[in-house]
Amino acid sequence: MEIKVDGKDIEKAIRVLKRKIQRDGIFRELKNRRFYEKPSIKKKRKRIEAQKRRQKTLRMSRQGGGSRSGT
Repeated sequence: MEIKVDGKDIEKAIRVLKRKIQRDGIFRELKNRRFYEKPSIKKKRKRIEAQKRRQKTLRMSRQGGGSRSGT
């Protein structure tokens, strides 16, 4: 990952870096790996996350805003 700093605008570069890290899911991964998670708990958490994603896509498709193409 590379962030270019234009001039002396370091604050903007830090914001861009934080946004990229958050979008990539690195913060979430660090939080999850901070402590050991038993395999059974990990499976349960992943199953619940998948259910939430399915519910969200179902809800978005019902509203008509399911496409994320931006056109």
